[in-house]
Amino acid sequence: MTDVFVIRNQLGHYWGKSKAWVDGSEARAVMRAKHQDEAINTLFELSSKDIDLRGEVIAAELSQRGEPVIESSQIPLVLEAETEAETGTTEPEDSPTDEVAATEPDAPAEPTAPTAQSV
Repeated sequence: MTDVFVIRNQLGHYWGKSKAWVDGSEARAVMRAKHQDEAINTLFELSSKDIDLRGEVIAAELSQRGEPVIESSQIPLVLEAETEAETGTTEPEDSPTDEVAATEPDAPAEPTAPTAQSV
């Protein structure tokens, strides 16, 4: 008997309760739906945001602990690259712009506005 439905993508990752993809190694973190149409609606919403997503709704039984019995993905999650892209920290620390700025001579001070002088 099928107890719950889970969503799995083309890489074998599962949609998690935290609204992010998880690898399935921790079954308690996987989002589960009691009804198949609920899982299909969620998959539809996900695929409308990500056109490259190829997902499927999988029927899973619950273990004695109430967690879905699923096979974890062998493909690692790509969280580090996404976080770097979002925060903009992909530039290396020793960037060439820092070296050029350090070797250029100091620029002359900008001229000041003329002041009123008495004759």
